Amino acid sequence: MTIKDIKENNLLLFECVSGSKAYGLDTEKSDTDIKGIFYLPKEKFFGLTYIPQISNESNDEVYYEIGRFVDLLIKNNPTILEILASPEECILYKHSLIDKVKMNIVLSKLCKDTFSGYALTQIKKAKGLKKKIVNPIAKTKKSVLDFCFITENYSSIKAKKWLSERGYSNAKCGLSKIPNSKNLYALFYDVDNRFKYKGITNKDTANEVSLSSIPPEENYVAYLFFNQESYSTYCKKYQEYWEWVDNRNDERYSLNKRHGKDYDAKNMMHTIRLLQICLEIFKEGKVEIKRPNRKELLAIKNGEFEYDEILNLAEKLKKEIDQEFEKSKLQEQPSKQILESILVEIREELYKN
Repeated sequence: MTIKDIKENNLLLFECVSGSKAYGLDTEKSDTDIKGIFYLPKEKFFGLTYIPQISNESNDEVYYEIGRFVDLLIKNNPTILEILASPEECILYKHSLIDKVKMNIVLSKLCKDTFSGYALTQIKKAKGLKKKIVNPIAKTKKSVLDFCFITENYSSIKAKKWLSERGYSNAKCGLSKIPNSKNLYALFYDVDNRFKYKGITNKDTANEVSLSSIPPEENYVAYLFFNQESYSTYCKKYQEYWEWVDNRNDERYSLNKRHGKDYDAKNMMHTIRLLQICLEIFKEGKVEIKRPNRKELLAIKNGEFEYDEILNLAEKLKKEIDQEFEKSKLQEQPSKQILESILVEIREELYKN
């Protein structure tokens, strides 16, 4: 089932322009995001194939089945509340049955977690992004050998440097574990390669040092320590970083690099926007989509604020939200029974016809 199928089979209940154009934050480069609500044909709804939502390949057009839409409304999902609160000029189509779902029935104190809570997770995400931008990880992955050290007197030296200074080959090294110790090994060196030692590591992709069979009469030449915890931490960061590189939005990344603030500015703009909407919900009891402070929000998007300034603004908004939340007369949460009965009424009307 596709968006085209929804429209050709008259299954559309609501359609609106969303995103930056609805917020009044669009620029000449902005895409047009579309959100919608549809209902399943009777046979699909009562059958085995329930389809909760449908989107296009770029995911800038997303349509929610009416049951899924109501379920997310009960949870006060920000995206779904914004669809319900769409300004008239952004509404492309609206079935009269959608009027049964009114904002005063769904708006509740859950918004503190769904709006403010989500915004704060984005701040944490931005911190992680900042670290990735400022501290890129080389594509060539380090090996176990890079985390091995040779003990010398009261200090240590990197195993690679130690081998190089002595003209030793990794392949001619043999390791034997020291009993009652963690990651500490005796290192043996076979100049003539008679014993076919396995080396400190036998391949670059190894995740452990290699142990060799050491003849009893052989003398060790050094003690080696493998910093396994540091290696594991590096591997995790390496994987996270290069997964991020593979999946990142290159246009947005380039913008972040150009403005030089080393954070995802667009992400932070929407974080502040969500916090401001959340504050208005508890102050005024309504959801205002179009933002009155376009200039300020676009300045954040363009990197005109320092990172710490945005964090301070977010913290200030959070405190105001906490204060207004305590005074708010909004319901604790929407009534599932009421919204479910409205959903049933809508379906009965649709399937009756």
